[in-house]
Amino acid sequence: MQRYRGEIIRHRRPFWLPASNYYILAASVALGFFFLVWGVLNDGQDTTPWIPAGVGAAIVLGSAVILREIILRDARNRFLVSQRKIDESVRGIARRVEERDPAKLTLERNAAILREISRKSEAAKVLGKFAEGHREVFELCEEYLGAVRRELPNVGAGSPRIAALLRGTGVAERYHYYHMLHWAEIESRSLTKEAGKRDKISDKLESTQSALGVLEFALRSYPAESTLLDSQKVLLELLSSMKVTDLMERAERSAFKGNHRRALSLYQDALFFLQRENPDVEGEVVDHINEEILRIRTRMIDS
Repeated sequence: MQRYRGEIIRHRRPFWLPASNYYILAASVALGFFFLVWGVLNDGQDTTPWIPAGVGAAIVLGSAVILREIILRDARNRFLVSQRKIDESVRGIARRVEERDPAKLTLERNAAILREISRKSEAAKVLGKFAEGHREVFELCEEYLGAVRRELPNVGAGSPRIAALLRGTGVAERYHYYHMLHWAEIESRSLTKEAGKRDKISDKLESTQSALGVLEFALRSYPAESTLLDSQKVLLELLSSMKVTDLMERAERSAFKGNHRRALSLYQDALFFLQRENPDVEGEVVDHINEEILRIRTRMIDS
């Protein structure tokens, strides 16, 4: 599972369903279509209902093949080619700046990098639902802002580069803010949905913690951003609920197996965790845990 505490995830390719899974799904749809048409025609007293049903199923399966191998593959390839061109262009600019004179941002280089940031930003907006596009823009902005910070002390008084670099800083900061927040929103939402689809509580916790890590990463740059803080609060509550649920489920299994000492310890941990997060917490969950603790203690005394 990808982690976000301290580093940003690597570039991910667009989602692409493996051929085996896709064709199994397509065959299932075609088979279902065959039986549906067969049933409809059979009720209409058609003497050979399997022929049109078979033709229809073959068309469905053939359409699925064309959809994957021509339409979807072509769209995916166009996306990858476009992404590769953008990446190569950005790397080329960065490489030229470093190789020619890493200690100096000329007016031309400054303008070229800002144009590239703008192009990258527009591409990310077009592919708005892909978090990676937004991530690449704010990473490029960070590199540019770092270069400007290193450059400004070396610029002579009255140089036209001062105004250009300061103006570029403002532009890059706006792009950085916009794309980092969009990246954090898309990525954290995706990981939260992924957590909801997991079966094991440990997997749910891992995905939720990764989503929380995304928000924490963004909060390092914008610690007072209300949208990030609100989302962080929701995820912290969700994570707390998952941890308590995990402890209670483990306690129930231990009690069922007759390991009362272990069950008591787990219930106490769950209660401690709830009260640590909210000292004034009350409700059915707290009442249930206290009842189980009392019941287990009674059994331990009786035994």
